[in-house]
Amino acid sequence: MSHNGTEQRESWGPYPLILAGAAVGMLVAFIADPRWGGFVLGAVIMVAAALRFAGYGGQLALRSKKIDVITLSVFGFVLVLTSLLLDNNELKALILSLFAP
Repeated sequence: MSHNGTEQRESWGPYPLILAGAAVGMLVAFIADPRWGGFVLGAVIMVAAALRFAGYGGQLALRSKKIDVITLSVFGFVLVLTSLLLDNNELKALILSLFAP
């Protein structure tokens, strides 16, 4: 095991990128608009899912690859969908009509 720093940098993988994107999403949610902040957070989580699927684990790898990709994808999609529904009553009614008996 060498101590030249490359192994430690590789072990982090894309984690700093995802962390920075989440910080930007939180800033946008608090400063500008919660709708756009939620959209940015969901998009960052879906990017994390794509990176995990592509094999870039690093600190993103918590469970098996399949479970990580499914969990991150669903959570990111729900965040993006929720952010789109915050002020859009027509889209909200359309989605709710899909679940109506």
